Amino acid sequence: MHDVKLPGGVTLPALGMGTWRMGESGATKAGDTAAVRQAVEVGYRLFDTAEMYGEGGAESMLGQALGEAMRAGDVRRDELVIVSKVYPHNAGRESAVAACERSLRRLGLDQLDLYLLHWPGSIPLAQTVEAFERLRDAGRLREWGVSNFDTDDMQALWAVDGGARCAANQIWYSVSQRGAEFDLLPWMRERGLPLMAYSPIDQAALAADRTLAAIGRCVQASAAQVALAWAMRAGDVIAIPKAVKVDHQRDNLASTRLTLDAEAISAIDRSFPAPGRKRSLAIN
Repeated sequence: MHDVKLPGGVTLPALGMGTWRMGESGATKAGDTAAVRQAVEVGYRLFDTAEMYGEGGAESMLGQALGEAMRAGDVRRDELVIVSKVYPHNAGRESAVAACERSLRRLGLDQLDLYLLHWPGSIPLAQTVEAFERLRDAGRLREWGVSNFDTDDMQALWAVDGGARCAANQIWYSVSQRGAEFDLLPWMRERGLPLMAYSPIDQAALAADRTLAAIGRCVQASAAQVALAWAMRAGDVIAIPKAVKVDHQRDNLASTRLTLDAEAISAIDRSFPAPGRKRSLAIN
């Protein structure tokens, strides 16, 4: 698997695992914890979460699973990349620092590798940037970024003192959700800013797509693997699909070894055309 380098030099695996809707209840926590342990054993090293997921439940579950894996010697902390996100209403000068500390406690960590503002909110970006920079200077996070930011949001961030130190933008990006390609993705690429793609298989919907399945039959891959390979094709996109079942985890990981040729890309473009005009970002 190739790595994607953030502007500050931190590298992230091109494919990780999302934890949305995991750790939401005591009834599912054991199974979700086991799924993360399986993911570590399979080879996953990047895990994405947020304080919003299960109101901290996903972070607690992930912290328990990774803590068990580290104590068992299955993985070292320096091999892991952990990403979390702060609610917009918690993104103030002091409240963002407090929110980060709560996330760290739930995760059982001393430091986050990447901390994101979950979506644009009403708190001035200058306050959030100041808080993130304080956290970075204190060693509580290595890098910070944003999520669900469109082009105008990114431009507003860049206008803030220190805003250009943003390391990544996480959005919904998939063959069916290509709106970012019109202006946001080119804007980010001009600045060497990687994109993190959540829902790159449209929450499993693309696994049943006929076009992707037909392409997959030609290269001995599944439709889901084709969708993931497409998302990661340029080398500067990090895909973070959620996968609980171990066979899905293995299949997703195998997509990092799949290269799509020009004919396959053209077939995808015909079924899922690139945007010809500005479109608002899809959010789920």
